[in-house]
Amino acid sequence: MGYLSAIIFLPVVGAIIIAAIRSLSERSIRTLALVFTLIPLALAIYLFVVFDRSEGMAGIIQFEEKLSWIPAINAFYHVGVDGISLPLVLLMALLGFLVVLISWKIHLRVREYFAWVLLLETSILGVFASLDLLLFFLFWEIEVVPMYFLISIWGTGRREYSAIKYVIYTLFGSAFMLAGILSLYFTTGSLNMVEIARNGLNTATNVIPLAVIFWLLIIGFAVKLPVFPLHTWLPDAHTDAPTGVSVILAGALLKMGGYGMIRLCVSIFPAAARTYAPIFIILAVIGILYGAAVTLRQTDVKRMIAYSSVSHMGYVLLGIFALSQVSLVGASLQMFSHGMVTGLLFAMAGIVMHNVEERDLRKLGGLAHQIPIIAVIFSIAGLASLGLPLTSGFAAEFLTFVGSYSSTTVAGIHIYTILAVIGVVLAAGYILWMIQRVFYGPVQEKFNGVHDADVLERVYMFIFVVVIFLVGIYPAILTSVFNPGILPVINFLSR
Repeated sequence: MGYLSAIIFLPVVGAIIIAAIRSLSERSIRTLALVFTLIPLALAIYLFVVFDRSEGMAGIIQFEEKLSWIPAINAFYHVGVDGISLPLVLLMALLGFLVVLISWKIHLRVREYFAWVLLLETSILGVFASLDLLLFFLFWEIEVVPMYFLISIWGTGRREYSAIKYVIYTLFGSAFMLAGILSLYFTTGSLNMVEIARNGLNTATNVIPLAVIFWLLIIGFAVKLPVFPLHTWLPDAHTDAPTGVSVILAGALLKMGGYGMIRLCVSIFPAAARTYAPIFIILAVIGILYGAAVTLRQTDVKRMIAYSSVSHMGYVLLGIFALSQVSLVGASLQMFSHGMVTGLLFAMAGIVMHNVEERDLRKLGGLAHQIPIIAVIFSIAGLASLGLPLTSGFAAEFLTFVGSYSSTTVAGIHIYTILAVIGVVLAAGYILWMIQRVFYGPVQEKFNGVHDADVLERVYMFIFVVVIFLVGIYPAILTSVFNPGILPVINFLSR
């Protein structure tokens, strides 16, 4: 087993051990979950460090593993990473480890909870590492099962409704995606993503028009990103999911949509991507402004952060379909940055809800006096979300906007970019308003007994903050990896 397979499958090995050994205590279960997420994280960091970033390696898959799986249809167990997927593998490995720490105080059906979380981590890691379309789809579908149970059992509010809604939306998108994958297979006779993109489809015998396959695939990715108007599952799922699951959902699961768009839709169908780019640019701007405007109307702290994700994922869509190298690198960086920043926001919202036992902004206020550490870290996460310089949010948004504004692919892209920048102004409004409503104003005596962050919470807060500032101060740590991954995509677009 290679490094990449170990990263992917160690969490599910941990899940099987936790589920199978019935005599394990709650503490042992948590410790096992921590070990089986820490090792993949250490391996992911190692791969990130030794990854060859040289221009000569652009488009070359590294740490590749390939074994025959279903010879009759030419399907392989085929995994590997390039500059696009490696940072996302690292992101999921890091979030998987942090979510175990965030979920340390879970006491309801602990064995099942951590088993589902570990299975969820394996499925998302598999999506980012798969290079075979069938394997990609298999991992894509697996995540629906743990996510359903995690929301419906450990969630709050209308948890069953939100879990079912998530499943319906996901399966709706997956049905289109499966049709697209089958059509692509019948057209090319191959399931190898890299080969299909490299060889192009111009000379292929088309079973159905390539534009139709493009749309079949992108509908599935648009649901997951999510793209307006397919976004309505997201606020419900976020609001009712347990804190750790919200962190994975916002931090990594949404990125599957953006990754799929770059890896399959833009790389394999460059002509269709250029043709339909104006539609997605318009949808991106609508998502950015609509998401920000609706966020301003929320009174539930988790629902507010959820709607902000709709707006921030609009930046990813804008960067992808501006179709320039800088904008695509910006969109990729935005996926990583949003994963860390919004992951921290949800973690902090969870601590506030757990310690204060209140999530309604209208009933909160003055908490900076009672829980100063939580207030400071929550504020840092909020400022990173609105794109404060020296945070990862600023670096990602700056690259996305510069790349989009300078793109020559879409007519009127300058106007769309300027409209998108308004979303940043609105973000400043709702983030600062949320921080003010929760932590400032008159001190409320009913919160005097509230506990501040404990040692464990300070540990994972510190990790989040370090990564956010590291990427913000030195974005080249990631852009030097993204660039060789994006370069082949630009070459495909120039065919």
